[in-house]
Amino acid sequence: MNKKYFNLILDAESKPYWDAAKKKKLLIQRCMDTGKCFLYSRRLQNISISDNYEWIESEGKGTIYSFTIVFSAAGEYYADKVPYVVASINLTEGARIITNILTDRPKDIKINDEVYVVFDKVSDEITMPRFKLRSFN
Repeated sequence: MNKKYFNLILDAESKPYWDAAKKKKLLIQRCMDTGKCFLYSRRLQNISISDNYEWIESEGKGTIYSFTIVFSAAGEYYADKVPYVVASINLTEGARIITNILTDRPKDIKINDEVYVVFDKVSDEITMPRFKLRSFN
């Protein structure tokens, strides 16, 4: 496998995540010893986990932990999408994901805003989980 798209590397460790995203499911990992949830890769996590883990489906809801508004495109794919928001989302299960917030009003975004996952098919191989602000209307 090990194909590269945008700056993503599709490898054996991430294959379940990307396969599920194509089916509009957000998968995260859960350590079966500690019960803590995380998102691959295990070597990037700040928690102590074992090799005893499973993939589980996230409900796809969370809150914004941190974000930045990007005004200069990071590559050709984003050229017509500026400004766009890159955010760190705390999922309800405890895992954190780096993603985009899809909004027409990036300057209205705040830390702790509630969000939910949507799926953006960018190629036959890649469907990106992205998030939208939860509307209370």
